[in-house]
Amino acid sequence: MKTLAKQVAPGGTIGIVGGGQLGRMLAMAAARLGLKTCIYNDAPDAPAFQVTPNVLVGAYDDLDALAGFAGRCDAVTFEFENLPAHAIAHLESRVAVRPGAHALAIAQDRLSEKSFIEKLGLKTAPFFEVSSAQQAREAFAQAGGKAILKTRRFGYDGKGQGKVASADDAAKVFEGFRAPAILEGFVDFAYEASVIAARGADGAFAAYDPPQNDHENHILRRSTVPSRLNAAQVEEAKAIARKIGDALDYVGVFAVELFVAADGALLVNEIAPRVHNTGHWTIEACQCSQFEQHIRAVAGWPLGAVERHADAVMENIIGAEADAWESLSKSGALHLYGKSEARIGRKMGHVTRLKPLTKA
Repeated sequence: MKTLAKQVAPGGTIGIVGGGQLGRMLAMAAARLGLKTCIYNDAPDAPAFQVTPNVLVGAYDDLDALAGFAGRCDAVTFEFENLPAHAIAHLESRVAVRPGAHALAIAQDRLSEKSFIEKLGLKTAPFFEVSSAQQAREAFAQAGGKAILKTRRFGYDGKGQGKVASADDAAKVFEGFRAPAILEGFVDFAYEASVIAARGADGAFAAYDPPQNDHENHILRRSTVPSRLNAAQVEEAKAIARKIGDALDYVGVFAVELFVAADGALLVNEIAPRVHNTGHWTIEACQCSQFEQHIRAVAGWPLGAVERHADAVMENIIGAEADAWESLSKSGALHLYGKSEARIGRKMGHVTRLKPLTKA
């Protein structure tokens, strides 16, 4: 375990690599705690740039620019995982980076991630490495039925993946990727859930109530708490997250996406080494949101309370749905991300609706 950096007191600066909506909400949470932020993004129109004056524009693999960025920060984090791991390691040699390059390298490669999860004794879908069209055919035969072929890196919201129903399908999809891939056996799950958890610099752990998640066209539509998980499953889900966080020596908030099988078994689908879309409901429904929690962990502060004081449904606002902002603003707690163009499939904001708390 590396030596922990000192605590970042109010007035200090947290660096955030990535200026999307997650970086924006992290910066807003930091400001509430009296912490400054410096946002590093590869384009000048980042939504996060709208909420802090301390910004830098540069390529994510520009080591000189990153070194200058590190010099302006007391600790650094990132808002998405599709970053060059060597660049994060370069930052880590100059400033405390939480979570670090090790956790990033594992979570951004689906084969490394699944292998890591399997070694922890946790359940996943059956998976196979695919580096050629022939290997894709062989992997499909081993899977023994319908499967999903995914690129090992850079996939999100259904991108970089395709369903396959035959060996020829698998080979064809792989040839379309032209990139290393992983084939996962199809899981006939009842529904999806996730755990948003945090691990502090001192090893402290806390997890929010797991939401149930519904997707449309591979994009998250809504997260609902409480979920259909029973009390035993809730505790199992949190234990899974703790096992992963401890094994990674993780610092910060992370998400574990789960498949819930018809028999109640919990299978790990993916790990996200960052704050997560399925945790947005915590802003209104908890004393300490996932964004504040992440900033607390990165700054070396004690973790905040994760107890839920209301039931909640968080719904994403996608594409042109944002044009109905006026009616949406009357329906719940509205968050718009400041994006200039409402493209099809693009997350433009979210709205959270609360109800009185029910106990499981």
